[in-house]
Amino acid sequence: MIDKTVLYVDDSPTMRRIIQNALNRIGITNTVEAENGKDALEKLAGIDPGMIITDWNMPEMNGEEFVRTVRENEQYKKVPILMVTTRGMKDDVMTAIKLGVNGYVVKPFTVDVLKAKISDIIS
Repeated sequence: MIDKTVLYVDDSPTMRRIIQNALNRIGITNTVEAENGKDALEKLAGIDPGMIITDWNMPEMNGEEFVRTVRENEQYKKVPILMVTTRGMKDDVMTAIKLGVNGYVVKPFTVDVLKAKISDIIS
């Protein structure tokens, strides 16, 4: 499905474990996790990402700031970004799209929903 590394970012260790398990179940095993946007930027510098999955509400650097920073970097402008968050209001979705995310999933989600959204983004 994705040959390169998938970076997933969430401040909740439980949610990171859920995302990791979901990715493994759909055949994505080359992954790196981060606990907030700041941590993710540091880890991003050492990988060639095929996709980024990020939460919105996180300490230190939230998902909105993280996506904005990633999209400002020429190297990562075309990396697909999937926002996975509890924020499900239409205005939030529109804000995320304007920031440059390629897909949006509201928590809680199923493995099938995550797989479908990832497939949509990378095809």
